[in-house]
Amino acid sequence: MPRNYRPAKSVRILLAEGRGSGQGALAVLLGMEPDLRVVAQVGSGDAVVDAALVHRPDVALLDVELPVRGGLEAAADLRDQAPDCRVLILTTQGRPGYLRRALAAGAVGFLVKDGPVDELALAIRRVLTGETVIDPALAAAALNAGPSPLTATECAVLRASVDGSALADIAAALGLPESEVVDLLSSATAKVGARSRPEAVRAAREQGWL
Repeated sequence: MPRNYRPAKSVRILLAEGRGSGQGALAVLLGMEPDLRVVAQVGSGDAVVDAALVHRPDVALLDVELPVRGGLEAAADLRDQAPDCRVLILTTQGRPGYLRRALAAGAVGFLVKDGPVDELALAIRRVLTGETVIDPALAAAALNAGPSPLTATECAVLRASVDGSALADIAAALGLPESEVVDLLSSATAKVGARSRPEAVRAAREQGWL
């Protein structure tokens, strides 16, 4: 597809960015493209689906580090509740596990957030033609790292451990016996090569597995 390709009508964009000094700047830059229009902006992942159902965007740009509900979880929500919206994940941290999780959640793009806006604009146009657009460096990192060794349940237990919750609270939140939580935390800790629960959480996050 030529770089100067333009859709026949304006592309409607939902932009979900985490809080920070640069919030809103990307919307301004995208709005300077003649065929792109940011129709909605949200600052947390739990607001993504409602905004999509109201504004009916063609493309959603989701920051992977959204508060409340992360961009990868929000992408899965859109896949289920607004399947016509194409999702691109934007990240400032190229953690290897993020790419696999993004594709599993239905995303069709995975790009570095701080890259040139003209490349992002091109990626938006490309996904609307049916392409999947992935930053080459992020793709290479994901291939070199291999898949996550953690099961879905081990990931859930580690996520529930992020704030240092007691075993009984984790068990109650996940509906699991406390003994099973202990076993899952032990196996997850061993799989990531950690020596403690906080270290296991940190290691899994650094790889993008959580």
